[in-house]
Amino acid sequence: MSIDPNIDDSSTIIRDEAAEVGAAPQTPQPEGGYKSSGKRIAKNSMALYFRMFLTMIVGIYTSRVVLNVLGVDDYGVYNVVGAVVLMMGFITASMSGATSRFLTYELGRNDKQRLAETFSSALIIHIGIALLIFVLCETIGLWFLINKLVIPEGRMTAAHVVFQLSVFGTMLGVTQVPYTAVLIAHEKMGSYAYFEIISVTLKLLIVFLLQLWDYDKLILYSILVLAVNVLMIVIYRVYCLRHFEESHFRRLWKPEILKPMLSFSGWDLFGNASNLARTQGVSMLANMFFGTVANAAIGIAFTVQNMVMQFAANVSQAVRPQVVKTYSVGDTDQMSKLIYTSAKYLYLLLLMVSVPIFMETYYVLELWLKMVPRYSVWFVRILIFFNLFSQMSIVMAMGIHATGKIKRISLINGTLYLLVLPFTYICYRMHGSIYVAFTFNVVAVFIGCLCNVYTLGLTVKQITLKQFIRRVLLPVTPITVVAFLAAYSPRLFMQPGFWRLVVVTLISTVVTLGMTYAIAEPEAKEWIKSKLKKLLRH
Repeated sequence: MSIDPNIDDSSTIIRDEAAEVGAAPQTPQPEGGYKSSGKRIAKNSMALYFRMFLTMIVGIYTSRVVLNVLGVDDYGVYNVVGAVVLMMGFITASMSGATSRFLTYELGRNDKQRLAETFSSALIIHIGIALLIFVLCETIGLWFLINKLVIPEGRMTAAHVVFQLSVFGTMLGVTQVPYTAVLIAHEKMGSYAYFEIISVTLKLLIVFLLQLWDYDKLILYSILVLAVNVLMIVIYRVYCLRHFEESHFRRLWKPEILKPMLSFSGWDLFGNASNLARTQGVSMLANMFFGTVANAAIGIAFTVQNMVMQFAANVSQAVRPQVVKTYSVGDTDQMSKLIYTSAKYLYLLLLMVSVPIFMETYYVLELWLKMVPRYSVWFVRILIFFNLFSQMSIVMAMGIHATGKIKRISLINGTLYLLVLPFTYICYRMHGSIYVAFTFNVVAVFIGCLCNVYTLGLTVKQITLKQFIRRVLLPVTPITVVAFLAAYSPRLFMQPGFWRLVVVTLISTVVTLGMTYAIAEPEAKEWIKSKLKKLLRH
């Protein structure tokens, strides 16, 4: 069931109405409303972008060194064994969404007591989840590792060590979720960015230690990664305990809080399990039919995918609390405006970064890795299209999570995404191409995006498929086509290499920015002009 607080004049009442929720709460909006949300989003985005660029630079270097030091087989083992633990940890993703949503909701209503009770309830739930993951991993997960995964000869012992360290790290990470959620709910993106910078700096140190110490590289890498994760958990918790009063654990048992959180996460659980099927489940199938070489390629492709997604994810993370807070005070006009605007411009931001990588995938991978794993080029290219549709879907999902009505979308999208797994298995059994799994994912995420729009429109009347097509799809489609065509033109007269990558990047960037400005709203154009004039004066 999906349950959401409905607010009357006297108290907060939790109602369960056949897994449906009432309209947006009509709590009086704070003076000034959310007109300043744009500035807040911009400020938080800048902090996250600063973190992203450092993370990307370090990530590009460390991934290359780790692949070279471990080798293709051990790198594949690390990715596939870690995927087993992630499959068991999908419960965490569900509770993470619920925790973030409910904490942000109470912050929007400025109910400090309820906020503190929500945090403590969330921590109790996550401790229980950590214990459940331990049981699942040490039974089903261990059986799957021993009996189903294809591990190179002589590396099973190392795979076991990686597995156990991953289980322990995952359990600690689960109990960390409420602390990270409260930090983001308070929109302390600057602090969040600094902590992540510390994390990537320590991961850079791992690379140097990996090359210095003469020990089994796969086991050593797993130990060092765990050590960094434990240290970051300590840093996060100390910060939260010092700055947020609600993060102090209180021994309490509040069924009226636990019930809606568990209900929300229960439906979200199905959606996250299906998402897992699209990623880690496919990775398991690729291992069974194509071996660890395929997993190394998938690991590289996912690394590139995550780096590219960070360009839009930073703004998404800054927008998310605002979407929930505007809904919590009943300002659905501002909420819908935020959603439409974010869906369009985040797609275009992602497009600007994606086009050069799509056109010059092999050269980029060769420049980065030196040795390009088999399959990785087209994995990256297919995932770029997946990213573009996924970004719009993510924005719509923000609104759905804000309303709390996730039952319908979890059932629809969950079923749709789970179908990817049997289709992939059948194709692989029939000796089909390894790329079919990712192609199915692209189709599924696009259909899922349209389903998200329709579902959100059932609660927020300003969101409709017609408006989504008019305000988002129609503006971005011609820009996408022209950007790809323009970026392809240098390939007709230039040889592959650094300068062609530069030319392709410049052309796609200029075309995307120029056409984006052409379709921008009048107020957005005025803002851009004022910023440019201010910049030129200096």
